[in-house]
Amino acid sequence: MNRKNFQIFLIACDIALIIIYTLLFHLSRPMGSSSVAFVPQGSIAQIITYMVDKNFDLHPEVDKYLLRFIGKPQAGWVNINKEVLTRGDFLYKLCTAKAPLKAITYIPGETKELLFVQLALAFELSYEKLHEEYALATPYVDGFIVPETYYIPVGISEKHLIHFLLAHAKAYHKAVFEKIFGEFNEAKWQKFIIIASIIQKEAANVEEMPLVSSVIYNRLKKDMKLQMDGTLNYGEYSHTKVTPQRIREDTSSYNTYMHKGLPQNPICSVSKEAIFAAIFPKTTNYLYFVKNKSGTHNFSQNYETHLENIRNGF
Repeated sequence: MNRKNFQIFLIACDIALIIIYTLLFHLSRPMGSSSVAFVPQGSIAQIITYMVDKNFDLHPEVDKYLLRFIGKPQAGWVNINKEVLTRGDFLYKLCTAKAPLKAITYIPGETKELLFVQLALAFELSYEKLHEEYALATPYVDGFIVPETYYIPVGISEKHLIHFLLAHAKAYHKAVFEKIFGEFNEAKWQKFIIIASIIQKEAANVEEMPLVSSVIYNRLKKDMKLQMDGTLNYGEYSHTKVTPQRIREDTSSYNTYMHKGLPQNPICSVSKEAIFAAIFPKTTNYLYFVKNKSGTHNFSQNYETHLENIRNGF
């Protein structure tokens, strides 16, 4: 090897050492993390971009190439375990540390208050903190979180759990409404979700939902009060029996015996069937319904028939 080539070799070695030391320094730098992190499906570049958007202290270009040597990140929840660790440890955990999960089922017709009780007990979280994070993250009082079974990592914080639930809800509602209307209109969505939540509380089964929906629309069209017990089963009152005293004393917009029109907010979580019934009510002249002996409802067009159904209903 001549002198010139040897000098080039030494320069290349120096550059390689600088790169190696720089990468080692980069990997050894401390970074903060939540105890669990969510890794989306996608390429390594998409995953790094997602995590940078979620405020993880990663370098979009450098860490993308480092991960190619470490391994492919696992999609789903990853158990980081430590709140402060090196960047190298964090990248390694993205590829190897699956988080233990618990299944939580949120039932259609339930309120977020009872969901938060369930989450607080199952994951040793603060019920009050869940409410605080929810209020900070969204203006929707209820009806937004999607009723389904969730697989949630042990160790998740209140903030990350709320953001996970809301991100899923946003994508879900947008997809449903775009499929039907071609676009997502927030004001239109809010009205349909309010109606769907009343249907969810009032209907005895899926088959009744379009009929209950027709009663709601027919009464609104005639400027009649809805006068439905289900609207008073909001929030903490989800399973509270509606009494004459409650009807007299509850002055909120949920009291459709006292106020005309729809409540200002949805009452509870809603199923896709209830949403469809709210958008596509059955064409009827029904204005009344009452529960019968079989647990379903008798529907009627006039008050006299309704009174007869009440007398024969139980």
